[in-house]
Amino acid sequence: MKKSIIKTIGIAVLGIAVLIGTTGFKSDFFAIAKQLEIFTTLFKELNMNYVDETNPADLMDTAIKAMLEDLDPYTNYWNEQDVEAARMNTAGEYQGIGAAVRIREDKFTIMETYKDFPADKAGLKPGDEIIQIDGIAVKDFKEDAGQLLNGAPNSEITLTYLRQGKSQSTTLKRGTVALKAVPYYQLLEDKTGYIVLSRFNENASSETIKALKDLESQGANKIILDLRGNPGGLLSEAILVSNIFLDKGQLITATKSVIEKYNKEYFTPNEPINTKIPLTVLVNGRSASASEIVAGAIQDLDRGVVVGARSFGKGLVQRPKELAYGTQLKLTISRYYTPSGRCIQALDYRERDTQGNAVRTRTEDYNEFKTRSGRSVFDGGGILPDVTLKTSEYSAITNALLASNALFDFATTYYYSHKLENPESFHFSDADYNKFKEHLNKTGFSYQTRTEVELNKAMITAKKEGFEEETIDNYKEILVEIEAAKKEELDAKKPELVSLLTDEIIKRYFYQEGLYEYYVKHNPEILEARDILNNQQRYKAILK
Repeated sequence: MKKSIIKTIGIAVLGIAVLIGTTGFKSDFFAIAKQLEIFTTLFKELNMNYVDETNPADLMDTAIKAMLEDLDPYTNYWNEQDVEAARMNTAGEYQGIGAAVRIREDKFTIMETYKDFPADKAGLKPGDEIIQIDGIAVKDFKEDAGQLLNGAPNSEITLTYLRQGKSQSTTLKRGTVALKAVPYYQLLEDKTGYIVLSRFNENASSETIKALKDLESQGANKIILDLRGNPGGLLSEAILVSNIFLDKGQLITATKSVIEKYNKEYFTPNEPINTKIPLTVLVNGRSASASEIVAGAIQDLDRGVVVGARSFGKGLVQRPKELAYGTQLKLTISRYYTPSGRCIQALDYRERDTQGNAVRTRTEDYNEFKTRSGRSVFDGGGILPDVTLKTSEYSAITNALLASNALFDFATTYYYSHKLENPESFHFSDADYNKFKEHLNKTGFSYQTRTEVELNKAMITAKKEGFEEETIDNYKEILVEIEAAKKEELDAKKPELVSLLTDEIIKRYFYQEGLYEYYVKHNPEILEARDILNNQQRYKAILK
């Protein structure tokens, strides 16, 4: 049933793409009309005659979203609730309890509470699993349970939650939650200004300008702009943030598409704030989209030194398209290119492997481009920093640990078994790391490498084709060796894992603010950036 619906809608959407991109209007219009008629009659018959009661809205939602999965993960259908959530994310504030939450498999877990907002004042902590909201069981709620947390300021909400296996309840009043684009900035003792830019909402450039001017008034003569973990946001704000450090009229990015009207060039529109102050930009594997536009422009125009690890690699641009009844289609319309001409998109959604996953661009297929001063930079795999650090990397095992929330869960366990008076007294010891590995064993953490996936498929094919058992055994031996190598990865990737564990643990005790205060004295990326900025000979050598 689902495949039929998906196929029919998919043909219709592809027909629309052809209609826009060619002159064969009449034949394409007929194809669209034909497929829509087939789908309409199918949908009607299904809902009127299916053996069990159906929900037309749920069926349509499933059909549309499943169809879009075949394109790329950023082309999405938004219902009214999704549209409102997106508006709040770009507006910089919303009405709710002031907590980041994760919904997975009927589990509703608090990932972070924001200092001095309702959830924090009510005593809620990261790791708390909400099981009831105003008497409604989360597991039985068919819609997005997260919407139950939002509401008018000062309206009350009662939550029942599990903490360390024990059920507790609390009543709190919702409030206006401000999502700052720049949650932290500080002047360091060597006159380095440190600015954290965590999201590209509509306040990103204004908050960054305010932070920079304040730091300059305090005596800052060099700047670290921290874009690590910044998932992106508004393209317009990426242009304006770049403009802070670059002259008016500089090309920041160009977008290209098969649809001609989406082919555009974006230049800095304003006079800059400071084009001379030495600048480093921090990125990592979770710096994406607008973050990569800024980092790419700074790097291509030799305006500053990029430090950290290869960024995420999202070179696709989305635009919301209004649909009926307050819904939207967030549609990928183009690819963006940095000033040197490179597209940093890492995954090719036009090509899929045997499992249907997008193919990642191979390093040997990267193309070389030149920065303004002639330095070599490459496309196809995110922004590669000028100076890379192991502590910023996201290896396969690290990504698997993050996806399974193993780091988050261990931090929760650590929090309830350790006292910590201040960030300065924290040190993640070798003994702590051994306990982390024991935790992974207890919880049964495991993951498959791409090599294992391919070997397992090859082994199944070998059996079907009647190869000798000796050949099958050879495959098995390789898999055993890979499993042993994976266990060694926990030690090989210790620096990056300890860095992430430190981040998660410090936040539990001292919120984001405490983490940043810890960062400026201990974080390897910030220490490296400061070293570069304090050594003008090294700084200039990197940029030449």
